[in-house]
Amino acid sequence: MNARRSQRAGLWEIWLVWALFGLATIAVFETYWRIPPLELWKVHNSGFVGGIGRAFVFLGFSPAVAAFGVLPIVADRLEDRRADVLAILAAAFCGTVAFVQTPSHLDPKWSNIYPVVGVALAVALTAWATRDGRREAVRTSRAGDRARMILAAFVLFSATPYIAAELGFHLDGVPLLGWIFQTGKIAPEPGSGNLHATVHYGHHHGLDGFLLCVTALLLSRLLGGIRRTGLRTLTAAILSLMLVYALTNMVNDLWIEQVVKRGWTSWEVPDVLVPKLSFAWGAMLVAAALIYAGFFARRPLLGRR
Repeated sequence: MNARRSQRAGLWEIWLVWALFGLATIAVFETYWRIPPLELWKVHNSGFVGGIGRAFVFLGFSPAVAAFGVLPIVADRLEDRRADVLAILAAAFCGTVAFVQTPSHLDPKWSNIYPVVGVALAVALTAWATRDGRREAVRTSRAGDRARMILAAFVLFSATPYIAAELGFHLDGVPLLGWIFQTGKIAPEPGSGNLHATVHYGHHHGLDGFLLCVTALLLSRLLGGIRRTGLRTLTAAILSLMLVYALTNMVNDLWIEQVVKRGWTSWEVPDVLVPKLSFAWGAMLVAAALIYAGFFARRPLLGRR
């Protein structure tokens, strides 16, 4: 019994990641059920259908990206060839997120089912690893945890308007936050000129950025417990890129809504939501390599003794 409890405790970071995405899914469902499509973004269905459809689309986006960091960890813990095959299959399903997601049309379509299946497999593998996986007691350094907590606190504050929007309200009138963040004011949408709330109700890719940033920080605590060197290197590289991708999407969303929509400038931080050959994605890859070399590849942050 003690061994089983220790085994379960070793994967609490992954379960916290899944719990955060689960809570976000519930919030998306409730908000898109309750609020008319005209006050949301790029959706057309309303009521229960609107809520369940938008939640389904969400499950096939940032949770699928997060799964890329989870799968190598749980596969390594299981040390079972069947788990390796399932992890590769799940990654293939999750990889379809690169072309099935259409940010300009967020109603559900049949192709959205592929990344959702990948996420379901990743959760199932997490449960399997929790029950039968190798017991692991490796921990990260306190210095690494302090750095993670500082960055997590910063992105949590920055994501405040998106957490509010996810729950279906604005920050207007909220002490301090309502002064720092412009949310409910009607402003023209860059590129179209359509009038809309500065931060529309519902889901934003800025919140995806927050969730993926927290995911990368939590999963990085488990790097030192990955025994297979190739998987450890792969996971560190994935988390490095995930962190850069997350922060860039948060900056992109915040810049548009808190800077461009205030009329301070017309220049926009490049959109990096979908992978493509561009200077912005090249810069992100360079930044990810620097993070890997400077932080994730160092012994203290990998938790190795």
